[in-house]
Amino acid sequence: MDASEMSAIGDTLMRIVTPDMSPKQLVKAAQKAHPKASKKDIARAAFFSIIANADRDIGKARNLQAFAIAERTQQSD
Repeated sequence: MDASEMSAIGDTLMRIVTPDMSPKQLVKAAQKAHPKASKKDIARAAFFSIIANADRDIGKARNLQAFAIAERTQQSD
């Protein structure tokens, strides 16, 4: 995945993430907008988006951080 794709997925994540959204729901919604994106791509884009947007929307950045950490932990198992 190149930087522009990661940025596009990250933008989508920032737009759709809500506090009550489960990781599974977030992946499904992101894949609806970006059908070729894997869970791993979405988790990477979440970290990218956290870094790019943390100062603008702390709440959404925290929600994405929780998702990204959960996905990275699952992938390590």
